[in-house]
Amino acid sequence: MTIKGLTVQKRKDAPAWLEVFIPVAGFILALLTGAIFLAFLGVSPFEAYREMLISSLGDSYGISETIVKAIPLAMAGLGVMLSFKMLIWNIGAEGQIFIGSLATAAVVRYFYVDNSMIMFVLMFLAAAMAGGAWASVAGYLRARWRVNEIITTLMMNYVAIHLVDYFVYGPWRDPGSLGFPMTAPFPDAARLFQFSGTRVHLGIVIAVILSLLFYWIFKYTRWGYEIRVIGENPKAADFAGMNYLKNVVLVMFLSGAIAGIAGMTEIAGLQGRLQHGFSAGYGYTAIIVAWLARLHPIAVLLVSFLMGALLVGGDALQIVMRLPLSTTLVIQGLILFFVLGGEFFRRYTIKIITEKEPEKWRS
Repeated sequence: MTIKGLTVQKRKDAPAWLEVFIPVAGFILALLTGAIFLAFLGVSPFEAYREMLISSLGDSYGISETIVKAIPLAMAGLGVMLSFKMLIWNIGAEGQIFIGSLATAAVVRYFYVDNSMIMFVLMFLAAAMAGGAWASVAGYLRARWRVNEIITTLMMNYVAIHLVDYFVYGPWRDPGSLGFPMTAPFPDAARLFQFSGTRVHLGIVIAVILSLLFYWIFKYTRWGYEIRVIGENPKAADFAGMNYLKNVVLVMFLSGAIAGIAGMTEIAGLQGRLQHGFSAGYGYTAIIVAWLARLHPIAVLLVSFLMGALLVGGDALQIVMRLPLSTTLVIQGLILFFVLGGEFFRRYTIKIITEKEPEKWRS
């Protein structure tokens, strides 16, 4: 029997064990490749990963800081997960976070009420509406004229980030900030509740509620079923009477709204003001979170915690080992690369093409 070559065949159904194995294997391969990168920097990979683990999970402070990082990651991850379920590629969560934070700061500046509950509702609604409207523009262009949403959402990130910079460097800059680009501190009524002794804030409750809500929607509601059908086969969905334009715009609106709320919780719960570069790339990291979680809303919470630990550990590498911030970004990029690469093996199987040898060739 001779080997003629290889063929790629699409799987009808991926086995359950493969659904878990691929993201786990991708994560491990990313860490192994990252170890090679760290070795080239002259750092012991073992010591670096050990420092990251101890600083993020070694004590109560590290765990609380990991949760703080995980909160915006979880919400932004849930947002992009929703659009990815429909195979609409929202790469603009970062910009939607910034727009949500801008709307939050506007509410505090122009519509302040000395009541925590009223301020929470106003900030929540403003951030959700702003982030949702920002994302729905790309959704409408995609559904109406087939404009590539990857390009539009990505480009709109830069518009949103520089729009925030305009305000914090310009008309909203705090005169008492010694020239630093930031607004005045938010009053106490505009701050989210923080758990005693930590910086963990009310955003964690919002993230958990959203995760459970989406789990219920996808598992038990007709609309959740429509999202999956439209993503897998838009023509069949249209034939079944599912409105493609309406659903795409709605999904993108909700995706951006959740990212906008993440921006609100970050500045009202943690920062206490709007300032330049307040997001540590949460919108981009959310893409990794969504894919590592296999687009499962409950798993998004767990993966967000894992990525939060990576971010806290990356901060420790900068302080203890004097490594640049880009070290953590490289590891994040490797995780995304291997996880997305693993999608090929989940969808397809590789088979060897063989041919029987003629009888006369056999000894």
